[in-house]
Order: sequence, then structure tokens, then C-alpha cells
Amino acid sequence: MKISYNWLKQFLKTDWPAEKTGELLTDLGLEIEGIESYQSVKGGLEGIVIGEVLTCVQHPNADRLKITTVDIGNGEPLQIVCGAPNVAAGQKVPVATIGTTLYTETGESWTIKKGKIRGEESHGMICAEDELGLGASHDGIMVLDNKLKVGSLAADLFEIENDHVFEIGLTPNRADAMSHYGVARDLKAGFLQKDINTEMITPSVSSFHVDSRTLKIDIDVKNYDLAPRYCGITIKGIKVEDSPSWLQNRLKAIGLTPKNNIVDVTNYVLHELGQPLHAFDAAKITGNKVVVKTLPEGTKFTTLDDVERELSADDLMICDAEKPMCIAGVFGGAHSGVSAGTTSIFLESAYFNPVSIRKTAKRHGLNTDASFRFERGIDPNITDYALKRAALMIIDIAGGEISSDAMDFYPKKIEDFQVRLSFENTRKLIGQEIPKETIKQILSSLDIKVNNVTETGLGLTVPAYRNDVQREADVIEEVLRVFGYNNIRTTEKLNASISNTSKFEDYKLQNIIGNQLASQGFFEILSNSLTTPKYIALSEQLKEEHNVEMLNPLSNDLSVMRQSLLFSGLEALSYNINRKRDDLKLYEFGKTYHSYDDGRIENKHLSLFLTGNKSNSRWNAPVQKSDFFYLKGIINSTLERLGISRHKVSPIKNDVFSEGISLSIGKNKLVDFGIVNKKVLKYFGISQEVLFADFNWDNVINMAKHNDIKFKDIPKYPEVRRDFALLLDNDVKFEDIDKIAMQTEKQLLKDVDLFDVYQGKNLPKGKKSYAVSFTIQDEHKTLTDKQIDKIMNKLQANFEKQLGAELR
Repeated sequence: MKISYNWLKQFLKTDWPAEKTGELLTDLGLEIEGIESYQSVKGGLEGIVIGEVLTCVQHPNADRLKITTVDIGNGEPLQIVCGAPNVAAGQKVPVATIGTTLYTETGESWTIKKGKIRGEESHGMICAEDELGLGASHDGIMVLDNKLKVGSLAADLFEIENDHVFEIGLTPNRADAMSHYGVARDLKAGFLQKDINTEMITPSVSSFHVDSRTLKIDIDVKNYDLAPRYCGITIKGIKVEDSPSWLQNRLKAIGLTPKNNIVDVTNYVLHELGQPLHAFDAAKITGNKVVVKTLPEGTKFTTLDDVERELSADDLMICDAEKPMCIAGVFGGAHSGVSAGTTSIFLESAYFNPVSIRKTAKRHGLNTDASFRFERGIDPNITDYALKRAALMIIDIAGGEISSDAMDFYPKKIEDFQVRLSFENTRKLIGQEIPKETIKQILSSLDIKVNNVTETGLGLTVPAYRNDVQREADVIEEVLRVFGYNNIRTTEKLNASISNTSKFEDYKLQNIIGNQLASQGFFEILSNSLTTPKYIALSEQLKEEHNVEMLNPLSNDLSVMRQSLLFSGLEALSYNINRKRDDLKLYEFGKTYHSYDDGRIENKHLSLFLTGNKSNSRWNAPVQKSDFFYLKGIINSTLERLGISRHKVSPIKNDVFSEGISLSIGKNKLVDFGIVNKKVLKYFGISQEVLFADFNWDNVINMAKHNDIKFKDIPKYPEVRRDFALLLDNDVKFEDIDKIAMQTEKQLLKDVDLFDVYQGKNLPKGKKSYAVSFTIQDEHKTLTDKQIDKIMNKLQANFEKQLGAELR
């Protein structure tokens, strides 16, 4: 939110520097994220003075140029070459002196230098309107009033405004500070703590009066639950034109584009007082009647941006006797607003139900200055005051007269909040004693009325616009932020408690595996849980009926919760690959979401993504691509780190993989992994191979709880390795060899490893050769050749019997 410092000074007289004021606002809880300088004309017309053209003669070397001498009040006239057709002796003109910087509308700049134009010296520049940023005209130089004093500053003549603009990071609970008046109110409370007593200057509406009652528009509020207060007035005889420069400068300073004097006044009052207003062209209100009501579901309505929208039965609308004119508190209609031909208006000021406005704005994807305030809760008791303030400004700027009584429909007043504050609870919560008089002063400075005072506490009335201050703790927070967090002494005692937590808590194991993956070269990613429903078509395992849909999606591409972590990971891969980052190792801890007939389910997953090379190319090592077996090793090491070593291997049942396997224990699936289907990769524009692993983290955690890690002494006796070269059928897997070997010798056989595979020439058709190593060890004594040979013979016999293997 942007706040103009000059505008703030209209409420509070202060000479504090903007930077110091920004620090105080931050201490008060209105965090200043930045302070920008603003000038109504860029450059502030610095270096531009009023000059008088003394002589004007034709340039000897150019038909369209003239040589002038110009008095700028420093005693010695300047010679300036000028190409404007309207320059003449005797004129008062704006002159840019040597060294002056001028700016174009696009932000470009150039500096005036001494030079020669067609052989004649020129010591400055006589300026046109657009060259100074004072307008769009470039027909000729600006000719000023002859009564102006030579040498006076153009910045004084054109009332250039220099301002500082605060960018406030407003928290959602501070609806009371969504205006210059609200910020000034906080600033006043802060000044009091600095022993600076300054009064709030509130714009007066005492001159408000009804000029005539010649344009009466009836108001009919059908639903006071959605519109608890509605005010309106008519003004006739106005003239719609550009706003005066001071009003335009106020709006421009905070980033608004001036429209016309009527719309600009409504925007001005909105940002001044925090009360949104809306002006309707009275001639376009059919039946001279305004009806505040909801319309049937599906009613069509075209808004100011020329978009036809389909209304909900819950959308509150401002209508006339025949048609809707405005989405209440959110956006105006295309056919009821103020235009250049408007001569009379109906001016609306209202308090709408915050929840209703928030839902309507979200439903239609609209976020306006008005809805931003209404949906957070504005002051319900400033409605009529803001209406009168705007009406007086319109008459002052656009002319006309107030042509009806100020109508105010407020059947049930929104009451202030009654809160009891305990001094003892204040001390406990803040951790420091604050004098009772200081507490009372702070509360009074925030418009919180002290009704009664006792030895133990205060009875308070909190104004209705402070909808974030309804409890004792809220009041204590108000006292603390104004007193100053920096003024609270830091305790010298540190209290801490030791919690008795399980070693199997999710975040602990997640950190362990995250660190392990990072040490293997992986980078963690965090992707959005919201995704597009289009991804459902990429896999038969994903069902549209299982989608968890958003009620108020930000866009169609973020309208459902994800059923798989695969696609968000592929988005990240695609983004990086398109930027020449081809070698990637990524992991993500995240949740998937499914909707079933009996409820919705969230499941925690760990996903791994590999593509490209294992590591960067080296001069002394060949490049190795990330492949299936590399991924398998990472998966095994991940499970082993959690104490999970024995699991069942089965074929993959997921069409997003072209090749892959699944690891499980009993009925609990641990992980699916393999090579991602090329059809899926093509959808994301990825042409290189991608390996993906999907851990069911919930099942992994449960299995880890039942697998205690055991420690044992390092064996004192040596291990022995023996190798077999086995001729096998092509359909035999290494897992078959490993399983038979471990069943054959359970005590002394420690490891089985496949270190070479050969298929091709010199082998019978349908056969392959596996080179397998066996590690044998007795932890209590040294093995003899006889024992080793016995084990190897048993292994050979079982391989021949069960697998039809032959030794090569």
C-alpha cells in the first residue's frame, strides 16, 4: 500500500524527515518496505528559469531556425538558437540553462550543453510544453504571462510538488490503516510516545447543505445482512473534466492514473479515509430507483472492463428498477458509470458484509481498491461523513449543487466492542511493568475509550472499525506496539524445556535422508501443490473423479490438488533443461491429494529425479550417464539408511514408466522407480531420458519404526571372495541368483555381487553370461580351503538344479 507523506501532513503537522517517520511507522507495526521520492514533474524543473526574449532574428544558415537573445536575470543575456515557429521578441518563456537535465515521457533524459547549431553558438534551450513534462503540446515554445519576473524559478510558477511515498507492507488484520487517515492516526499515537503532542486535522463537512430537492432517487435495500449500511445522495449540474493539478498529483504519487474530476474525487476519498465510494450517472438509473439485492443464479452482467460475467445467487448487486448496475463493493458496470456527458450523479457510500465481498471478489477473480477494503472490514460509522466529504469536493471541483437529502439506511447499528483489561495480565504478557497512566494514554490515542478505572484494570470501548481488537490479548498487543517493542528490556534469564520426542518423528528422518541425498549431489525442490487437471490424461493410474478441486481457483492451471509429484518435478526439469542445465539430480518431499467417496486422503511422498550425466565431465575420467542401476543404488542406500534392507521386488504397474520395478514389504509399497515414458516426457518438451522414483514416505516411515539399527564388532578374521561365470537363460534375473545363494548358505555367505554381464557372440542362442562374486566370512575363525570349496560346490549344485546354470 502506498502512502504519500505530503498527504499525511494534511492530517498531522510535522517536520520530521521521511526516513525518521518511516522508522516510527515500522516500530508501530506498519512496516515500511521502501521510501520513494516523487515529483509531479520528473526532474522538478530544476535549472528551468523564466526568461525574456530580447531579440529574435533569422538564422543565416537555416530557414527554420532563429537566433535569439534571452535575459534570464543574471545580468548577461544568452544567445539561444530556437526552431519554434512562434518565438518572438518580447515574450516571457521557460529557459533550460546549461547543465539542466530534461526528461521524455518514456523516461529517457538528455542534458543541455553549450554547442553550435548550423555554425551559431547556443547557450540554452527555450522549451515547449512537452519538453518540460507539463503537457503534450509541441506546436511551439511555451509563451508565459508577461507579468512574470525574469529569473524566477519555473518550479515555483508551476507549483511542482516534491513528495516521499511510503510502501507499507500492510498485514491483513490492520484494516484500520488502509488509508492516509488511518496511518496518520497511528502516527499520532507514536508521536505521543515521543512527547510530541500534535492534533489530528480532520476535513470539515460543516458546510454541507442541501441546495435543492429536485433530483430524488429512492433507495431500496433488500438484504441488510449483506448491506448493513447504505447511504446515497444526488448532485446535479456538474461538469465532467480533468481534475485540478493538486488532485492529480495526490493520485499520481500513490500510483493511480487520474480519470476525470468525479472519479478522481471518489478515489481520493477512498485513499484519504478508507471508505470506497461509487458514482453512477443519474440519467442512466431507470425509474429513479436504486435497489440493493441479489439476482438469480447465472444472470449475465457486463463490468467496466467490458467482460460479461455470470453472477452467483450470492453476489450482492446494485440495481435500478430494471437492470443491474454494479457488483456491490467490487466492480462497476459498463453502462452506468460517469462519462464526459454526465451532468448529474447518484453518489453511493456503503458498508458491505466483508465475507460476502471477499467471496464475490474471489469468485470473479477481481481485486480492486474497493474490494480490498470492504473484504477486510471498513469503519461502518464513517459512511455518511465520507459521503458528505466527497459531495463537497465534487461541488468545489466540478460545480453543481446537492439535489437531494443525504439518505442513510442503517437499521441496526454495528456496536463497538466492550473489553476488560487487567493490569496484571498486561504485565505477564508483556513481561514488563508499564505505568498505568501510560497505558491509558496509549489507548486514548488509539481512540479506545476508557470507561472506568479500577486498581486491577480498565473497562474499555473499542471502536467498531478495529475488528482485530476484540479480546484482552488484542488490547495488550496494541499497548505493546505503541509503547515500542524496542523499549521492552531483554531478560537475562533463558528458560528452555526438553521435550521427550520419538527418534522416528517424520521431520528427523526427513532431515537425515535429505542430507544424504544432498551429499550425493541432489538439490531439493519445492513445487506447488496446486496443478492443472490436464495432467490426469497422462496416466491411467490417475482418475478425474479423485481430483480435489479448488472452490476459488486462481486460474485453470491451478484448479486441482496434485495426485502425483511426477508432473511438478518434470516442470522443474523442463525449465532447467531449456536453460542449458541438462545434468540434474532433484528431490522433493511433498504430499499428494485424492478424493474418494468416503473422504479425502493426503499421502506424503519422496520423489527423486535423475537426468543427464552423473557428474560434470572431467579430463581424467569418462562421462557416465545417470542410468537405472545408478538410481537403484541410491534407492537401496536410502532404504538401508533407515534400516530397511529386505524387501520384495516386483514388476512395475504404472504406465508413466517405460521400464521399472516396485519394492514393497508385505502389502506395503515402499517405492516405484524406473525410466519415465517418452510420451509423458514429450508433453513437457523433454527429449532426454529421465529416471524417476516415487517413495510412499508414510509407508517408509512405518517400516523404519520396526527396523531397529543394530551394531556389531568389526570381524577380526579375513573374508574370502570366489567367482563364478554362469551361463544362464535370458529370462533369469540376478535377484534369482542372490535369493538361491542366500538360502544355500545363511551363516557364512555375506554378499553376492554381479560384476559383469555378457550377451552375444560365442554364446548359445537365448543364453547370457553372468560373472558373479561371492563373499564368504566366518566372524569367529579363519576359513579353510575345504570349507570354502564345500560352500562353492553347494552353490554350483543349486544353481544348476534350480536355474539350469552351467559353469563357463
